[in-house]
Formats: sequence, C-alpha cells, structure tokens
Amino acid sequence: MAAHATVIEAPKGFVRKYIFSTDHKVIGIQYLFLAMFSVLVGMTLSVFMRLRLAWPAEKWPALQQLFPEGFAGGPMTPEFYLSMMTMHGTIMVFFVLTTAPLSAFGNYFLPIQIGARDMAFPVLNMLSFWVTLAALLVMMAALFATGGAPIAGWTAYAPLSAIGEVAGPGLGLGQTLWVISIAIFCVASLLTSLNFLATTINLRARGMSLMRMPLTVWAWFTTAILALLAFPVLLAGGILLLLDRVGGTSFFIPGGLVVSDQLIPHQGGSPLLWQHLFWFFGHPEVYIAILPGMGITSHILSTFARKPVFAYKAMVGAIFAIGFISYVVWGHHMFMSGMSPFSSMAFSITTLAVGVPSAIKTFNWLATLWGGKIRFTTPMLFALGFVSLFVTGGITGLLLAQPAIDIFLHDTYFVVAHFHLIMGVAAIFGIFAGIYYWFPKMFGRMMREGPGKVHFWLTLVGVYAIFMPMHFLGIAGAPRRYAELTEFQYLKPLESLQLFITVAAFLTIAGQFIFLFNFFVSLFRGKRAGVNPWESTSLEWIIPSPPPHDNFGETEPVVHHGPYEYSPPGEPKDYIMQTEPARQTA
Repeated sequence: MAAHATVIEAPKGFVRKYIFSTDHKVIGIQYLFLAMFSVLVGMTLSVFMRLRLAWPAEKWPALQQLFPEGFAGGPMTPEFYLSMMTMHGTIMVFFVLTTAPLSAFGNYFLPIQIGARDMAFPVLNMLSFWVTLAALLVMMAALFATGGAPIAGWTAYAPLSAIGEVAGPGLGLGQTLWVISIAIFCVASLLTSLNFLATTINLRARGMSLMRMPLTVWAWFTTAILALLAFPVLLAGGILLLLDRVGGTSFFIPGGLVVSDQLIPHQGGSPLLWQHLFWFFGHPEVYIAILPGMGITSHILSTFARKPVFAYKAMVGAIFAIGFISYVVWGHHMFMSGMSPFSSMAFSITTLAVGVPSAIKTFNWLATLWGGKIRFTTPMLFALGFVSLFVTGGITGLLLAQPAIDIFLHDTYFVVAHFHLIMGVAAIFGIFAGIYYWFPKMFGRMMREGPGKVHFWLTLVGVYAIFMPMHFLGIAGAPRRYAELTEFQYLKPLESLQLFITVAAFLTIAGQFIFLFNFFVSLFRGKRAGVNPWESTSLEWIIPSPPPHDNFGETEPVVHHGPYEYSPPGEPKDYIMQTEPARQTA
C-alpha cells in the first residue's frame, strides 16, 4: 500500500522556477544544455585542428581576421594548433564527458528511479550547477586570454605548465585561467558526488532495496564514489600548480631548469609528481565518463530486447570492480617516464585485470540480446553502437597495457585513436542513447525516429572512418600533438590518410546538426508522449511526461519488483512495472 505525503508546491516566478531552481529536473536540463554548448565549442576547435593537419600550408583569411596572432603570416601557427588541442581536450573531457552522463542524466533521473522527490540537498545541487557554469566561463576566458590560450595539453604536464609565460605563448594568463577553471570544476564535482551518494543511500522508496535499483542508478552511484575520491587529488594538484606559477614554490619545477636561455629560479620540484597526481585522477576520470554510459546501455538493451538484464548481480559487481581497479592502474600512462620495470609490470597486470569485469559486462549485454524480441529504435541503435565502440576501443587498450608495446606506440596517433574510441566516442554514444530514450520523459514529446536513425548511421560510420585510420598512422610512427607531419619523410605515403580523416570528421560533424535540428524541432513540435511510450519498467515511467515538480505527488511509490522484469513472450503485457503488486501464488 502506498504511503501519503504532503505535496510540495512548485516555486513561483520564472527566475526561481527555471534559473535559480532547486528542482533536480530543472538542474539536470541546465547541465544538459551546458554540455550541448560545450560540445559545440569542442567540435569547432577540432575543426581548426583538422584544417591544419590536412592543409598545413593553406591560408584561411576569414580565420585570420578572427585570430590574427594564430594565423600570423597566413597559415595556422603551431602554437595556435596546440592551444586548440589543449582547449578541445579540456572542454570535451570535463564539460561534456563528465557533465552530461553524470550531472545531467543523473540529476534528472536518479531521484525518480529510486522513488525520491528530489536530491538530498537541493540547494547544494543548485550551487553545484552554478559553480560548474563558473568553471566553464573561466575556461572560455582562457580561450581569449591575452597572450593566447594554453598550449600545455589537457594534461597540463609540468614543468611546461608551471613556469609561466617564459615557456611560450599561452602559458601566461591563459594557463593560469585554465588551472583556476579546473580547480573550480573540482569543487562542483565534489558537491555533486556528495549529493548523489546521500540521495542513493538515504532516499530510496519503500521496497527499493539495493538489488532492485536500475543499473543506471548503480552506475551513477559508483561514478559518484570515483568522483569523490578522484577530484580532491586533482584539486590539490591544481592548487600546487597554481602556487608554482604565482607563489614562487617549487612543487613541480626542478632545479637548474633553463628555458629560453633563462635560468628558472626554482629548485627541488619534480615534474613526475604532477603526472602521478594527475593520472591518479585521470584514469578514474575515464570511468567517470563511461560508467554512466554502461548503465544507460544496460537499461536500454533490456528495455528494447524485452528481456531481463542477464546476470543482474554480476553486472552490479562488474560496475564496482571496474571502479575499484581504476584506482590502481594510473601508472600505465607513465610507462615512458622511466619508472622501474617492476612497477611497470604491476601496473600492466592491473590494467589487464580491468578487462575481466569489462568482458563480463560485454558478454552479459550479448546474452541480454540473445533470443530477445529486439526493437531497433534510435536509443537501441545508439546503445548497440556503444557496445561496438567500447569493445573496439578496449581491444587496443589490451595492447597498450604491455609496456614494451606502449613505449613504441605511446606518443603516436594509436593512443589518440584508442582513447577517443573508449572514452570519448563511446561515452558520446551513451549520451545520445540517453537523450533519445529519456527525451519523451524530460520534455513530454517524442523525438523523430527517421532523422534519429540517419543521425546514428552517419555518426557510427563517421567515427570509425575517423579513428580506425589513426591506428595505422600510429603503427607507422606518426607522432601526436604535432601541428604538421609533412616534414617526416617516412610518413609521406600516408599524407592522403590525414585528408581522408579530415573529410570524415567534417561529414560526421555535419551529421550532428541533424541531431540538433531533430532535438529542437521535437522540443516544440514533436508528437506528444504518453506516460510510458517505451513500455519500460522503472519508476520514471509511472509518472506524467514531463514529471510534476515533486515527482510522485501525494502518493509515494512502493516497489515490489526488480527493474527489468519482463513476462514471457505471448502474454498480453510483456513487462511488469516495479510498483505493480506482487502476484499471489497458490
């Protein structure tokens, strides 16, 4: 029997309702639009990079008008290319791949899926969004800073990032703003993770045991644990880096360093300390980006295969195992640093070990599909695309886990292809799957299936056309981070490959405007969505679309079933809602 509670009235006025809102659903949508803006900026920066790589000697008069220093003398300067690379990587990793899967979808749906009315700390939730927005604004300011945007890469390796503008253009004010932005983002992520953990532990509805939570909730919960442990390390490292830059300290700057014929007045620091701090955060960050996509994929595959998730408890264990192992593998990013072979072996073994829970998840996804009544909707296609890209990117990770192979491939395009597939594009496919799946619930309208499927096929073919050739470039020895590869004679036969990748990238980016058109047209003119258009089983599908302010109104849900209970084929109704009363047995 359902319990009753006092109705919480929605706030009055536009500002309190849509701007400074404490409603987790409004905050989730705010995060989603912030991520969509960020991905447009990130894609634009990648276009600039591809222009330089495909046509290194070409002059771009229109761009020269916008960025006179970046196109001094006509062609794009190498420094401008490095700044575009740095800002592209930073914006995509932090403000897209971290923000959309966790902060947007998690904020909107985690409370509803566990039967809660809101997050545990609504005001803190609002503050976390505005702190994230402040971090984005500071990062955008770095893009237009005096002296240029930072050129130290999204990893900001010291001492290049620590010694100031003497190291080159972009390493003055631009790099300082970069460090401040990342520190602010770390604070926002800590607020978010604390809220997620408190909400999941304390606000579950009656009957919502841990083993009745959807795998999306398990993924967000585990991701919040990773963020809670990882971002403080990056925050501490960022503060130390800022002190090296403006406070005269020497945490990451070694003694006797000479840059541009100047002796840097620091001593006693270690550049490798920054690498350890950064990658202790950096590898869990990979799973902060992709674990929510795993949860979304599991949820969607079960829904549209009309079958329970195969081995639900094993999937939960695999999520936790991946999160745990992610903290003991950071050294595989540093095989080139001269670490002890014994340390390299230890990190190699733990890196290979993460393949075990990843394989469990992959085989369980395939088992979920096996024998199902599959509905090839747009969200289902993107979920299948996620599985494909996750497997493809993961296989190359097994190669890079071997120190002897990694030392050869580490600074090549092979690594660029690997981490884009496993961390970037796979996570993006999870985001698209979530948007197409939950759009009806969030906005009360259906996205159009035709344009959605065109978007899927253009994107899937496009990303494979971009990143598969990069593996060949890497094996041939093409170094990453270089603005121009034409001076390498041994790469002459592969020049046409860069042009092919660039054309594929432009076509893929053009395909994303189909999504944007579909999104905004459907937002205002899409077909009205019912309460449960996908015939799914979790709690978000028992309330109106879009949900009311307090989610469940006067009646609090009581859970009687797991999240993926589907009846045998042939019955009038092949799914059982989590709130349906348990069937009586003789």
